This record gives sequence, structure tokens and C-alpha cells, in this order.
Amino acid sequence: MIKELFTLSNITLPFVEEYIRGILPSNEGLFREMELYADENHVPIVHKEVGVLLQVITKSTRAKKVLEVGTAIAYSTLLFCEAMGDNGHITTIERNAKRICLARENIKKANKTNNVHLLEGDATEILKSLEGKYDLIFLDGAKGHYKDFLNDCINLLNPGGLLISDNILYKGMVATDDLVVRRQRTIVNRMREYLQYICNHSQLDTSIIPIGDGLAISYKK
Repeated sequence: MIKELFTLSNITLPFVEEYIRGILPSNEGLFREMELYADENHVPIVHKEVGVLLQVITKSTRAKKVLEVGTAIAYSTLLFCEAMGDNGHITTIERNAKRICLARENIKKANKTNNVHLLEGDATEILKSLEGKYDLIFLDGAKGHYKDFLNDCINLLNPGGLLISDNILYKGMVATDDLVVRRQRTIVNRMREYLQYICNHSQLDTSIIPIGDGLAISYKK
């Protein structure tokens, strides 16, 4: 039996995480290949339970146009594609050249080249150049820059749309100083500031969910 690929976090009790991840069906095919690659090469991808939640949200809101900040190897990109169906489209942003190559390969393997627009470069600059509106925006890029992305994301989001921010509790460090690693202090402080901001933003209704590495779901009024 292959060892569970997703490391446990400090967000929920270990036995709860293990139970949830054990009861959810395992992926096969390309998704399983990407999970193995991510585990072996220390590439961050969404946790198993988070991936399922993203797909449930996408299906239930009938989102057909998604924006993603942080492609990595296109794991969550293709989860969104699967959930949206053939008529869905996702624009995704990545700046790491090696991951961009792998992402393109995976998108091609999944036969989703017509459904994915992969933009290469710094999200801070790219977001300002985008036009049109999105039904759902997924923030999973540089953790210390979420607030820098926020105003552009809100402007790009349809009223009634969702902004989903991943890794929002950052291995539990955001919730307590007892877990903070010194070299991560800046990221933790910025994430706390971001959470404070979106939870009190006049245009957003936000819920924080202790799942995976922490997820914030914000509804644009």
C-alpha cells in the first residue's frame, strides 16, 4: 500500500485528517502521477480534502470561468477543469520556469489545452493586465503577497463570485506564535494581516475553514 502523499498539518487533529483522507476515494491516472511527482519532488499541491472541496464548490456554483494564481504543475488547474466540464475555462498564472514546462505537459496529457490559458510571469503585474470577469478566483501563489493581489482580484471577480485563498493558516503558525518558525515570521505576519483585511472588507463575506492548510472562502457582495 502506497503511503499517504499529503503530510499532516497542525490545522486539525492528526487522527481526524487521517480519517478524512482515508475515506475519500483515491485518484487514478494523471492525477495520481502528479501526486507522486509532487511528493517525490517537494512540489506543493492542494491537499486531498481541499481538492475535493474545490471541485464541489465549482460544481455547485456552476462556475465556468476561473482564475488561478499559482499553477505549479497544474494539479489544481486540472481539478477545476474536470469540475467545470468541457465548457469551462481557466486562466492560470505561474512564474517558475521548470513548473511551467511540467504544467504544460500535464495540461496536454489531460487534453485540456483548449480549456487552459497559462500565463507566465509575476502575478502582481499580470493581474493588472487582465480583462473580463471571473466566477471564481483561486489564490495559491506566493503566500506573503496575497494582500498585494487582493484589489485586482476583487475587481476581476463577478458579483456573487468566490475568492478562495489556500494555505491561509500556514501549518498552524498563523493561529499561534507557539508554532512560528523564525524564518517564516514575515509570511505569517503578512498572512495574519491579509486575513484581518478580508474578514472586514466591505465588499466581501469571508469564512475561514480549518481544512488542509487552511482555506478562506470570500463571497463578493
